[in-house]
Amino acid sequence: MSKVFKLGITSKNNQEIKEVESIEVLTDKGVVGDRHFKNFNDPYCQLSLIESENIDHYNIKYGLNISYINFRRNIVTKGIHLNELVGKKFKIGNVKVEGIDLCRPCRHLTEILSQNNILKEFLRKGGLRCQILSSSKITIGDKIVY
Repeated sequence: MSKVFKLGITSKNNQEIKEVESIEVLTDKGVVGDRHFKNFNDPYCQLSLIESENIDHYNIKYGLNISYINFRRNIVTKGIHLNELVGKKFKIGNVKVEGIDLCRPCRHLTEILSQNNILKEFLRKGGLRCQILSSSKITIGDKIVY
């Protein structure tokens, strides 16, 4: 079963991500309280997801224990291949979204985690950017259905 495993937000750029139990999302605006939330928001900035399995693989490969939330995505998933959802509509709990593009790992992530190999290791594994098509709440454990 595909599901929401972890959730995180931060109100300001370059600040630590706060792990939360639920988030509220608004159509075409983003995650309430998150740094990218705004009216008429670019679909690339509304909601981001990453697979917990990719983080687990990275941590095991390099003998690290970097927390899921530190990878700076709003939703950490379990049991789903996000790359397959580019251009597709699906539901996260009661929220309808559309996969817009793959998330590329950024230099900022490399710097805050002090890991020079992040860019290479998370190419095509960095997650998915989504446009929010309906407003609702997303909670840890919500099913992801496509």
